[in-house]
Amino acid sequence: MADTPEQKVLAATAAETTPENPWPLQLLSQKLKSHIEKAPPAWVEAQVIELNKRANVSYLTLRDIDAEVSLSVTVWGSVLGRLEAPLERGSRVVAQLKPDFWLKTGRLSMQGQDIRPVGLGDLLARIEQLRQALAAEGLFDPRRKKPLPLLPHRIGLITGRNSDAMKDVIRNASLRWPAVEFEVREVPVQGVNAVSAVIAALAELDADPAVDVIVIARGGGSLEDLLPFSHETLVRAVSAAHTPVVSAIGHEADRPLLDEVADLRASTPTDAAKRIVPDVSDELRRINQARTQLNRRIEGLLERESERLAYLRTRPVLANPMVMITSKYDDVTSFRSRALTAVRGQVSRHHDQLAHLRAQVRALSPQKTLDRGYAVVQLEDRTIVRSPAQLSPGTSLKIRVAGGDFTATSN
Repeated sequence: MADTPEQKVLAATAAETTPENPWPLQLLSQKLKSHIEKAPPAWVEAQVIELNKRANVSYLTLRDIDAEVSLSVTVWGSVLGRLEAPLERGSRVVAQLKPDFWLKTGRLSMQGQDIRPVGLGDLLARIEQLRQALAAEGLFDPRRKKPLPLLPHRIGLITGRNSDAMKDVIRNASLRWPAVEFEVREVPVQGVNAVSAVIAALAELDADPAVDVIVIARGGGSLEDLLPFSHETLVRAVSAAHTPVVSAIGHEADRPLLDEVADLRASTPTDAAKRIVPDVSDELRRINQARTQLNRRIEGLLERESERLAYLRTRPVLANPMVMITSKYDDVTSFRSRALTAVRGQVSRHHDQLAHLRAQVRALSPQKTLDRGYAVVQLEDRTIVRSPAQLSPGTSLKIRVAGGDFTATSN
């Protein structure tokens, strides 16, 4: 009897499997199913792009709101039966999905355990909540808004492909200012690619130094169609742009968050064209008015100055300029005569004063005293004798009189 082969020991984990010791396919499927079943249900938000109903089961294809990512979902009729209105293609929903692995065929599927449509009120509430959050950050502060150039040479235009909005902006701006140039970026303005495409075009135009202002424009649409222009990523990109941005989304009643953060909000694409470039006819009219006013002012000034010159020419000093010289000559002659008289008077008075002072000095001179008969008696050492007590008999004296001096001896 042949020996029974030993029982093979399987690898405990997938990493331990080898070509010599592989797992049975059934084991791998069982482990995958066990692992997948541990994943909890998850609520996701998406858009229904396909809907097929078969008996009590519906097969949906959900696509991400902002990216080209889709997923097939199986939903039982009991789940859809809880909805107040039938689910339709294009509906925006939130769904609770649970992954399921079909062991027999190895197929992974998503089971929709619950599904709820996102109504208009829910979308408006989300937008309002985001509006308040961004406003609290200061993104809508008027002080952050950049002024538009007075006369942009080149306008960056982000709009839909061959759209009426693009035609309105270009036509009306060109009619107002024929020399204006456009740098157009045609992008999707709704759907999952709209946000990323608009942001990429905005970054490209913002980096171009020749672009003076950027206009983001699209025609009207439903709230769902305009949702990309309330996307937080796009709003922050516009806030960070260095080039002034004009929002021209929808009609007057439409007000996505892009309007709040843009440097200028235009009610329509046509309104944007009127507000970013001046009207050449209006500017020419203003130039003509300014030229007329300038000519009128210059003519008035010339007329006034001519009258002033004519008046000045009638004055005597200009009619006979020598009158001014003659009158000044007479004044100089008079002043010179008066100055000469004053100087002579001063000289005469000072001459008399000198004579008087000379007489006083002479009257006080010692010689005059001697001339009147007086004498000066001195000792041999020239000391003046003022008292008899200074003398003794036989003292030699020197006596000076008007006619000269002589000596004597005291008794």
